[in-house]
Amino acid sequence: SGTTQTITPAAAVQTPPPAGAGRGGQQAAGRTPKRGPRGPRRARLQLRHIDTWSALKISLVLSIALFFIWMVAVGILYGVLSGVGVFDTLNDLFGQLGTASGGEGGGDVITPGVVFGGAAVIGAINIVLMTALCTVAAFIYNLCADLVGGLEVTLAERE
Repeated sequence: SGTTQTITPAAAVQTPPPAGAGRGGQQAAGRTPKRGPRGPRRARLQLRHIDTWSALKISLVLSIALFFIWMVAVGILYGVLSGVGVFDTLNDLFGQLGTASGGEGGGDVITPGVVFGGAAVIGAINIVLMTALCTVAAFIYNLCADLVGGLEVTLAERE
């Protein structure tokens, strides 16, 4: 499978000053130094490499999930438009145009098989193109990150 890369922080968390570094370096005996509320810790990280095999697998899974969402959306839209009578009207119109031009105007042009078959072909093409595009984008990012150092992200704890 792919390689694993450990991401280390670019800047360490600031350490508090030593115990005797109060006012003028002196501290009263028996007193503890008064510290204010400490802010959230921050870490600056750089994303320097995206494994292309991982990008391919993730984009393939997401593309397949979007394919099923696409098919459900087409099914719902087909059901609504069929219920309203749009496809019956279009099939009647195509039939009248076919008989007016001298052809046989008997069959329906828009059927559920045509609609879902076309949607499946479009969805399959979409799976291939999205998977290829995401994989190529990860490869291009790796090339650019080698030149400029990658994407820098600052992570911080909530206050």
